[in-house]
Amino acid sequence: MQRIGVDAVSVDRIALAVRRSGPGFLNKVYTAAELAYCAGNDERLAGRWAAKEAVIKCFDGTGICFPRRRIEVLPGPNGAPRARLLGDDKGAQVEVSITHHSRLAVATAHLEISEGGTMLPAPDAVVIPRRPKDAHKGTFGTAVVLAGSLGLTGAAYLSSTAAARTGAGLVRLLVADSIYPILAAKCTEVMATPVPEVAPGAVGHAAYDSILRQLATAEVGIIGPGLGRDRSTWRLALDLALHAKCPLVIDADGLNALADSPRAKGKLGKSRVLTPHPGELARLTGKTAEAINSDRTTAARKAAREWGAVVVLKGARTVVADPEGRTSEDPHEVPALASGGTGDVLSGIIGGLIAQGSDPFSAAVTGVYVHGAAGRRISQRLGDSGLLAGDLLPEIPLVMNVLRVGGL
Repeated sequence: MQRIGVDAVSVDRIALAVRRSGPGFLNKVYTAAELAYCAGNDERLAGRWAAKEAVIKCFDGTGICFPRRRIEVLPGPNGAPRARLLGDDKGAQVEVSITHHSRLAVATAHLEISEGGTMLPAPDAVVIPRRPKDAHKGTFGTAVVLAGSLGLTGAAYLSSTAAARTGAGLVRLLVADSIYPILAAKCTEVMATPVPEVAPGAVGHAAYDSILRQLATAEVGIIGPGLGRDRSTWRLALDLALHAKCPLVIDADGLNALADSPRAKGKLGKSRVLTPHPGELARLTGKTAEAINSDRTTAARKAAREWGAVVVLKGARTVVADPEGRTSEDPHEVPALASGGTGDVLSGIIGGLIAQGSDPFSAAVTGVYVHGAAGRRISQRLGDSGLLAGDLLPEIPLVMNVLRVGGL
């Protein structure tokens, strides 16, 4: 269900109400955060009043009622106004816009209530990239994926296709010569590209210079899903992690390569996103998986500081931490996601967001949320078992569309 609401109010009318009633009027209409942002500015106060009234009009006839003070309108990460409903929103997603002309504040609101179940509240750092009407594929960046090995071609398919499904303009998948025919047939929307191998199905350090050149023209690299455990492969992954100029998402065997080379600690940089599960983080930090799980937030924060990179500690209520100490906990607990390949999809989602211009921390938080929401939507249909990693791929753009329309 979708609704549109429109309202306009004179800035002078709001200024008069403030002069007459002062704190009584302000505290009845605005939240503390709104008052701090407006700082007594009449135009800002009028803009928020009009936006709240427009949202209220959207809800007319829905059976959902939000008084003005439970509708909070503040600037989002890009400066555009973002509405937040304080209370049980029953899955309602609201987008608002505000404009001013001749001492008049005019606001429009768009309401969408999904018929397919509610979405859980998103962390503050969730940001969906804009899709300008005049865009072309170059607008949304290139992602280069280094993944797959003999017997693990599915990981290469899942991670690269997830990046494309997330909205990256171009995705180039680099794979070993002998598995190239498999991926070329499987990935019709992704540009599969053969790379010289050092063993059957294994890319090695001999390809370092050519892969580095590929990454130099990309907005992001995704390294590790199903890459294999050949020593030359690990040396390649390590040197790319240390020297590639573009941001990197490092997963699976890329993480194993880092864990095998503790000298890399602190040398990766803020543009690296590591996506370990508890066992992988245990290897990266020299602790046990039990110790990691006993305090997941502290473990993620400490690992991010030690490695100098964004860390995504996967699992129920996934934790994202960056080297500066910022953390975010995802609200999702989806047992259906406990199946092989879903982590490969997550690495592709995060990479796809970075390709479109998101910073690594926001991309990690957003990617985790989109991944969890997609799994939750599927599990509402299938139950807690039977979800395949490939089921997530067509669900990714649907979740992102709900978030984009909802004005996150």
